[in-house]
Amino acid sequence: MFRITTAAAYIFILHLTTWMPHISTLPQGAPETVCDTMLPFHAGGIAPATTKPPFRIETSAGTIGQGQTLRVDIVGVPSGLTFGGFMIQARSTSPPNQVIGQFNLPEDGLSKLMNCDNSVGNSVTHTNTSPKPEISLEWQSPVDFEGEIIFNSTVAQSYDTFWVGIPSAPVRVVKRDIAPVGPTTPRPSYSPTTRPPYVPEYVPPAPAATPDDPFYDGCGTSKNCFGNKDGCVDSKTCDFVAAIKVRGNIYEFELKSQAKDAAYVALGLSEDNKMGDDLVVECVPQNGKVSMFSSLTSAPPKGYGVSRQGVPQNTARLVESSVVNGVIYCKVERDPLTQVGNKVFDLINNKYYLLLAAGTGLKENGVGYHDIGRIPSDKAINLAELADLGGASKLLLRLHGSFMIAAWIGTTSLGIIFARYFKQTWVGSQMCGKDQWFAWHRICMVTTWSLTMAAFVIIFVEIGGWSGERNPHAILGLVTTILCFIQPIGALFRPAPNSKNRPFFNWAHWLGGNLAHLLAIVTIFFSVKLTKAELPEWMDWILVAYVAFHVVVHLIFSISGCSSDRQQAKRVNDFQMGNMGNHHHGMRNNMKNERKMDAPFAGFRKGLLAVYIVVILLFVVALIVIVALAPIQDTFEQLQRKLN
Repeated sequence: MFRITTAAAYIFILHLTTWMPHISTLPQGAPETVCDTMLPFHAGGIAPATTKPPFRIETSAGTIGQGQTLRVDIVGVPSGLTFGGFMIQARSTSPPNQVIGQFNLPEDGLSKLMNCDNSVGNSVTHTNTSPKPEISLEWQSPVDFEGEIIFNSTVAQSYDTFWVGIPSAPVRVVKRDIAPVGPTTPRPSYSPTTRPPYVPEYVPPAPAATPDDPFYDGCGTSKNCFGNKDGCVDSKTCDFVAAIKVRGNIYEFELKSQAKDAAYVALGLSEDNKMGDDLVVECVPQNGKVSMFSSLTSAPPKGYGVSRQGVPQNTARLVESSVVNGVIYCKVERDPLTQVGNKVFDLINNKYYLLLAAGTGLKENGVGYHDIGRIPSDKAINLAELADLGGASKLLLRLHGSFMIAAWIGTTSLGIIFARYFKQTWVGSQMCGKDQWFAWHRICMVTTWSLTMAAFVIIFVEIGGWSGERNPHAILGLVTTILCFIQPIGALFRPAPNSKNRPFFNWAHWLGGNLAHLLAIVTIFFSVKLTKAELPEWMDWILVAYVAFHVVVHLIFSISGCSSDRQQAKRVNDFQMGNMGNHHHGMRNNMKNERKMDAPFAGFRKGLLAVYIVVILLFVVALIVIVALAPIQDTFEQLQRKLN
């Protein structure tokens, strides 16, 4: 009787399963026997659908470092379309179809790990067949694998409608410069095994070679975007960039940096476009993850810097973040009101300039100097209002550089040439009552003094204090300016030509002028490394060419001067020997006439001077163009885009 009842029960259950609507997948997920094929065994062999699947496999990044975590989503198309069951795994493209990596155990209760090929957690399947609009998983790449992988998935919309082998876009696993963070669960090393090739039922079109960066979606339409270079938001090529979106009382800040060796990216809210008492959001990668801090900037007399001390950390929250292959990303929500000491930052009613910065160094209680770059916005905005943002004007900065180049590579170089080699040229010709060499020397040096003093004042107006950059440029420039300032003052009090103190003045004046010129050229070399200057490194080679040309011309003038002195001495000796029998008065008159003549090789010196002036002018123009258009490479790219 028991056996008959049992048999009847089995028949009833079988009949019930064939009569009920087919809306269920395997209730406890795919078995590990289908790891290779990912093919469900539904009702003795229902074939998978061959139409385009209404589901998509999305990844949070296209490149990931070894040992790093990647978010993988299974979503319906259109959004909201549900599915009951799924199975997903990452497979390498070379060697083909090797299941690699490890998924982290999902906490939603809708998924569970599978162990294919005796590897822990390298696949995931569902735990129940309840309708799911999407599934989000975390996958960790192997620490010893480098290459391309594709996520393959089987998704079942219902018991008899499912798609097998839905692929994601390729993801590249690359080497990391630093040791990756270890996984939360043990994972064996990657070891290829032999597996029959798997051909998915559906292969979508290959993704675009250069997919758009989703960070820029909505820029100018639903959020304010501000990048480190003018035009980089439109071209989506910013090295570091910020976006601000306001939803009611929620102020959402997004920061991204793909600059090389970046240790942080930060955005400050400033009332005056200058550093000091600005509320800053810092996104800092730490141990493979991104941490968010709030801080406040300081300026002289306290000194330039940034500190988190005394700044409430609970008025801003990190919503989303990642650091993949050196690219830093974070999304932060900030309260409308933040009070730091006696200062209140009211994002609803006040307007703020944006100060965007990135750097390679960190300090104990804040970020380090923004040696990668810093750029303030050109205007203050209400964060809730859309605005066309650009970088603040750099006119004063460019004028400072241009004035210094014109002064020390142009007029100073010429002034020294006139004073050193042309005292015996244009003899008897005067300008404004002075010998030609002295008149031109004075014109050049007065121009140098005027340009240098103007440039010195301009840079202090631009920066508002002493430079905080770790570069000798500032201190060398200060010493050069001091020497330049005292040179004409000393010249005003020079002793008479026949005074016994005149040689001391001559030596001091010569030493001060040449030392100032040397320091100025070294200072210009150091300016190429300044973050604010944004000068190309190849500008060094132009400066080296100038130095080489200047030295060679001095050498030629010196050799010409020595030859001129010997010939003039010989001419004087011959003149004296030929006039030994003449009257003494006649000899003295002839010697006076000799002194009124140009020294030998005067024509050669004038020709070489003309060449020197033309070449120096070309150097000055080229360097000023580089300074004025910096960053010149970006300027050329923007011009090319406009022409196209």
